[in-house]
Amino acid sequence: MSGFDAARFDRQVRFGPLGSAGQQRLAESRVLLVGVGALGGVLAQNLFRAGVGQLVLCDRDVVELSNLPRQVLFEDRHAAQGAAKAEAAAETLRRFGGPTELEVHSTHVDASNLADLASGADLLLDGTDNLGTRYLLNDFSQKMGIPWIYGGVVGSGGLVLPILPGKSACLRCIFPDPPPPGSLPTCDSAGVIPPAVGAIASIQAGAALRILSSIDDELAAFEPKLLQLDVWSGTTLALDAPRRPDCPACGAGPGAGTYEFLEAPPGRDPVVLCGRNTVQLPGTGRAPDLAAIAARVAPFAEEVHDLGAMLRIRVEALVLTLFPDGRALIEGTDEPDRARAIYDRYLSS
Repeated sequence: MSGFDAARFDRQVRFGPLGSAGQQRLAESRVLLVGVGALGGVLAQNLFRAGVGQLVLCDRDVVELSNLPRQVLFEDRHAAQGAAKAEAAAETLRRFGGPTELEVHSTHVDASNLADLASGADLLLDGTDNLGTRYLLNDFSQKMGIPWIYGGVVGSGGLVLPILPGKSACLRCIFPDPPPPGSLPTCDSAGVIPPAVGAIASIQAGAALRILSSIDDELAAFEPKLLQLDVWSGTTLALDAPRRPDCPACGAGPGAGTYEFLEAPPGRDPVVLCGRNTVQLPGTGRAPDLAAIAARVAPFAEEVHDLGAMLRIRVEALVLTLFPDGRALIEGTDEPDRARAIYDRYLSS
């Protein structure tokens, strides 16, 4: 990208720490955003409006009604359609106008595709709602030396940690291993309010703009901290986050650690999505013939919607969404065995 629209970004370049040079670096940057729901929607909107050059949007889910209070890029019609979140987010962002180029992937990010999705990225952003993907991003960040920004929100508060490989603590310095399933509160168990989402994502976005717009000398002055805040109580806490010398991911420096989450083979088991009463079944890697499947199930299904890039089927009080890579979401159950049986019954060729 050769330059930026000075009139459009006039107020940003007046901000001294950014300036014209920083805005130009934003215009030349590429960012991978994993998850475009609650945190990710606010992140995407901030970076898109700020003039980031290229924004890669990845999300595995579809829009549902309960998303709308806190997921700012979606509308009632997206929920009614069961639209893919990544596609719906891109549609909304493009209506804003501006120079940012969007690359859209309705996919589950795992060790098999992360390197391709992150190709050329200057920064990785966490808009996810699951720890497995965060530990994967952390491993990739440390192995490749690409900064990333962790964010998590539940209830009325959350955490933010910018991670600069070779300089700051990584996720495993703070949380060495993922906690046992069910041991932490989630949005399903504790709920979440929109201001908490906005606050956490805005801090992530501020750190992102600083990292992307800074030259090496300026970035050297950045000392990331683990920030904890709560919008209900109005409290904030900034904690020092030193690197742990014995951290398996970053203790030995970028590219020299042990990356067990990145190097583990991608899971092939069904995944129960947190708070969604939905099971995700992994893709086969082969593109299914969506039109043929739609014709085959039409006599038995209550509804069949061919949405171009995916197929939505309502049958047996469930909603089945089939994606181009063969991945499927089975909404209306949290039982993997039932989800697999329904998939085999209606979607297997």
